[in-house]
Amino acid sequence: MADIFTFFSIVLGGLLVWAALSPFETLGWWAGWFGDQMYQDNLPSDGLVRAVRPNADRYILFLSGVGRVSGETFSRREQGFLQRLAQALPQAVIIDDIFPYSVNNLSLTGQPFFARLWRWALRCKLDGPALAGYLINVRNIWQVLVSVDRRYGPIYNQAMAEVLLHSLLRYHYDPASNAPVYLIGYSGAGQMAVGAVTYLREWIRGPIYVISLGGIFGSDPGVLAANRIYHLYGDRDKAHKLSAIAPGRWSIFPTSEWNRARRQGLIRFIKMGPMGHTGVGGYLDNKTQLPDGTIYLDKTVQVVADIVMQPMAVA
Repeated sequence: MADIFTFFSIVLGGLLVWAALSPFETLGWWAGWFGDQMYQDNLPSDGLVRAVRPNADRYILFLSGVGRVSGETFSRREQGFLQRLAQALPQAVIIDDIFPYSVNNLSLTGQPFFARLWRWALRCKLDGPALAGYLINVRNIWQVLVSVDRRYGPIYNQAMAEVLLHSLLRYHYDPASNAPVYLIGYSGAGQMAVGAVTYLREWIRGPIYVISLGGIFGSDPGVLAANRIYHLYGDRDKAHKLSAIAPGRWSIFPTSEWNRARRQGLIRFIKMGPMGHTGVGGYLDNKTQLPDGTIYLDKTVQVVADIVMQPMAVA
């Protein structure tokens, strides 16, 4: 028993130290230690996603959940969702080569000191042991907490807004146009999307909408800066409820950004039925069916496409 207690004490202590060191990447970016370089993976277009469209009238930026290590997604469910969404929105540019858990879009496997560790963690995540692979999730969760933190969040969120603007410019977005931008924040990336809006708003003229796909985010100034936030949630998604822990979302703080945005009608909740957060039974599941026979993935694609195609979005 004593050995087990010692083991868990060491693990807990390590996690606390790790959490305490998490803001240093953000502070290093602010101090200029990393220079001005913005990294990109140069992922080829599959003909649907990451395709430059000369007559595009909408731009969609997809920010993945905490399991990602770079701008390249290894999730077949996410790939299937984005390809289906591109087919439903032929005039939209869909961009997914973004790593929302890095201040300069640098992948974990490309870091100068810990790249070997993250490559090993990625192999474990894909092939096992799965527990070791969750190191990636923990590391990225710390970055979500940095983004929501009132001390470090403004710095991190400004950096993320620069990453998003850089991505838009790579796909020929004109900041002076009225073309709307949609930020899809999946899971923990809901906070990254909301946090970046405040600063992205200063650099582009078009409206900015956040689509929170089971997103986890706090009471951030971005909820007031966005033209509207659409929060999609499933009855079996317990993870998205973690947002309620943030004090700014409590009803006893009526002047918080979250409560002010709700009173102004800037947040719309969309119930997705008996969907879970991820994996089998999640929003991107292409096999499980709703009671009416609709595949979960089909429902999610349709709801997101309907949001993007609303006439108000281009007003």
